[in-house]
Amino acid sequence: MTVITGIVYPFTVWCCGRAVFKEQSEGSILTMDGRGVGAALIGQNFSRPEYFWPRPSAVNYNPMPSGGSNLSLTSTQLQAALKDRKAKFIMETVPSDLLFASGSGLDPHISPEAAHIQCSRVAHMRGVPEVDIISLVDAIIEPRQAGFLGEPRVNVLRLNLKLNEKYSK
Repeated sequence: MTVITGIVYPFTVWCCGRAVFKEQSEGSILTMDGRGVGAALIGQNFSRPEYFWPRPSAVNYNPMPSGGSNLSLTSTQLQAALKDRKAKFIMETVPSDLLFASGSGLDPHISPEAAHIQCSRVAHMRGVPEVDIISLVDAIIEPRQAGFLGEPRVNVLRLNLKLNEKYSK
């Protein structure tokens, strides 16, 4: 039983994972200039104005204690955090994924709407036409998985790497 559960089973799962989910099993590491800059499946903090910003994180993007904040909608602490997060954006209508942290605090994606409301700021900071930034966002939108699971989304790290590649500051 030790050989089966300690060697055969883990090896079988590892082989199946490598065969079916190659990118995920290798950590989904994204590279720039030949060096790893982050994992596509784990959110990172981008706070400089020339980059797209991710969802807020209740764990400050640290994968070790990943989790939500567990604050209720009536919490004064959550209300203060939402007010601070909303103040970053000039518009009245801010998509909820830019205000609320994800369940894990490590979600690497934002909605296309959340990316689009940031296009003006990013274009201004990069000195490029806003329509070019919008086109870049539209080109990187990931569709629903299997055509019906989840919602369309934008991977912030991939978008910011494309931004650097195309419009290096």
